[in-house]
Amino acid sequence: MDVSEMKNTVREFILAEFLPGESSANLKDDTPLRTSGVLDSMATLKLVSFVEDKFGIEVEAHEAGVENFDRISDIAALIASKKGA
Repeated sequence: MDVSEMKNTVREFILAEFLPGESSANLKDDTPLRTSGVLDSMATLKLVSFVEDKFGIEVEAHEAGVENFDRISDIAALIASKKGA
């Protein structure tokens, strides 16, 4: 799976779970998720759990912060680095 597919998988999950009815065109790779309030701490935990299960990686507690989970592009970069892609 390439980075673009990772981004799309994460985007689809966020839209389905946290932004039902929202157009995928409105959720860009660099749209702030945590700092804009789209994701709260509970939603972030759910997203981290999804990422771990879906991509077969382990996200350490210190990696689940805003620096890695504020934008889809940041999340995909973390997944790629964990998978050695």
